[in-house]
Amino acid sequence: MLRILCLALFGLLPDVRADPGALLRLGMDIMNHEVQRAMEESHILEKMAAEAGKKRPGVKPIKGLSNMKVKDVITPIITLNFVPGVGIFQCVATGMTITGKSFTGANMEIIVVLNITATNRFLRGEETGLPMFKSEGCEIILVSVKTNLPSNKVISKFLDSTLHKVLPGLMCPAIDAVLVYVNERWASLNHPMPVGRMGTIKYALASTPTTTASHVQVDFSPLVQQQMGKTIPLTNTEEALEFPGNYTEGSSQLLLSAAFLTAELGLLRKSLDVKIQDKMIGELPPQTTETLADFLPEVAEVYPKPKPLVTQIKLNKSPKVTMKSGKSLLHLHGTLEMFAAQRGKHPVSLFLLEVHFNLRIQYSVHENRLQLATSLNRLLSLSRGSSSVGNFNEKELISFITDYLQEAYTPVVNDVLQVGLPLPDLLAINYDLAELDIVENALVLDLKQA
Repeated sequence: MLRILCLALFGLLPDVRADPGALLRLGMDIMNHEVQRAMEESHILEKMAAEAGKKRPGVKPIKGLSNMKVKDVITPIITLNFVPGVGIFQCVATGMTITGKSFTGANMEIIVVLNITATNRFLRGEETGLPMFKSEGCEIILVSVKTNLPSNKVISKFLDSTLHKVLPGLMCPAIDAVLVYVNERWASLNHPMPVGRMGTIKYALASTPTTTASHVQVDFSPLVQQQMGKTIPLTNTEEALEFPGNYTEGSSQLLLSAAFLTAELGLLRKSLDVKIQDKMIGELPPQTTETLADFLPEVAEVYPKPKPLVTQIKLNKSPKVTMKSGKSLLHLHGTLEMFAAQRGKHPVSLFLLEVHFNLRIQYSVHENRLQLATSLNRLLSLSRGSSSVGNFNEKELISFITDYLQEAYTPVVNDVLQVGLPLPDLLAINYDLAELDIVENALVLDLKQA
């Protein structure tokens, strides 16, 4: 049986933490998949084998060995284990056949099974601010050696000397190359991701990633920036952000705080200010003063003949996301002003209402962007700000305004939300496969591998 090739990935102690708006927990499923893919997609062992017999600047030829070639590289077997407070202990097993002419002039074939050990620290790059692996040492451990050369002390000494000269130069750069490949999978974190044309999101690290016995945790302090450069801060919350305890040990999750989602939706605030002048909307009756007069008789006195209605809704506060177990709401505060349209003239304001209502949010993921779809949950408050049709009790309009918000305004909100919210672009994670769960003050994406 092949013994295991060991690669230790060590991490630094955590540094001072900023308040995170998102947490990523990388379990063995994703880490193992990523390292395995890095080894396979880079074809690094095969590439190193192909280069083995070529002359390289600064590399002296091996005494007693000529026409060296490497072939039949065994597909690496990789296993991983987390080391709490340190990093990841990665084990890979491989082997190969080395051919050439020995110092005796005879054709030589050596079949080698080996272990490579290397210490690689899991760092936060000083210049990039990104997670990175850095190799500090590499050793080769021979597991088994078979050869067609005669067995004697001279040959044994030659084999031992040859292999200890060939293998480090062949395999250690391969390990470094795999680390480079994995490190590149973090690089996109430094790229701001657009939210339509309204701004960008950048998932900056809040601290150096930490390691437990079951996962690596990455804390993000996201930067939410408007198109003109102004940053939308995350609202401070007294409760610490943490993962629920009901997930399988070693699995992977992404947690997005309600405060972070609130900041992201702040980018869309201006897009939620609308003027609606359609006469026929959804299941609503015709939007005219005649329909409005059924709820507010004062309107018929001013406009005995039907006039089309124009409605303008403006937010006077940024949208706010709240989350309780199993339920998420989008709170909207603003004004709703209705006008009577007149041919050839400016619309005349009938009344202006101060409104506070909330929409229930359903979350999904499509093409690695978080999608939100809403439906009216409740009209929470309604008060009259001004009126040109006389004094009236705004309670008379509760039913009319509730139906209007559901049929006319909620579709506008959903159209705006179709832009989607970007998720952390790292390690080629496919968020579309995630299972979503709403918990206290956060949305959790339980990440899956295909």
